Amino acid sequence: AEGVVDIMKSEDGLTTAMIEVNAETDFVAKNAGFQEFVKGVLRTIIAKKPANLEELNTLPYDGTDVTVEAEVKNQIFKIGENISIRRFLLVEGVTGTYIHGSGVTGVIVVADTCPCNKDNAAIAEVTKNCCLQIAAMAPTYLDKESVPASAIEAEKEILMTQIKNDPANAKKPENIIEKMVVGRISKFYDTNCLLEQDYVKDDSIKVGKYVESVAKESGVEFKLKAFYKYEKGEGLQKREDDFAAEIDKLVKGAN
Repeated sequence: AEGVVDIMKSEDGLTTAMIEVNAETDFVAKNAGFQEFVKGVLRTIIAKKPANLEELNTLPYDGTDVTVEAEVKNQIFKIGENISIRRFLLVEGVTGTYIHGSGVTGVIVVADTCPCNKDNAAIAEVTKNCCLQIAAMAPTYLDKESVPASAIEAEKEILMTQIKNDPANAKKPENIIEKMVVGRISKFYDTNCLLEQDYVKDDSIKVGKYVESVAKESGVEFKLKAFYKYEKGEGLQKREDDFAAEIDKLVKGAN
């Protein structure tokens, strides 16, 4: 569950790759050789554009005659602990990126705009600020339209159960309860949709309004199209070393 999340852009700035490479301990993440290995895998991904991990493993590592899979084994031998490439993604188009905490979190925000705007200062500022927003506030969806109907139905069922189980609502008619659910669904959007969240740098406006205002002021047409976020070790069980048990084992072995 240790390791790093890292991001790299192509030379023309229109292809962005993000990767998570895991290791057993956090010491490896600080190893210069390991960090360069991760950069090499990113360069391979950008150059060859593999469709999945299986294809990536078969590709020549960073222009060498060694495959990515073989180089992983080389790194395991050099470092002395297990490492693995867990996941990666490739994004085409104008993007903003952010790496938090030396590889703890990685975020990519994609702007819906002409490729000629890849160096536009206003778009760069908005996408960067939205990356920071995502890292801090952890939205699940871009906007209301991105939320699957199944997610809303599941949320409605949860809210309906909570409201009906509250003794204070026991005598309220069904239509009032339904209105309460609608109100709470609105809060669900405010929490889970990026463009509906309060903007962290100015909580008097929503993120969506912030993006619109910058686009209007700059005179450049752009919207946000998508975002991607990797959390290092997300969903993985972290290794816990029991030093007392380890010492006891060594002592018993010596005896």
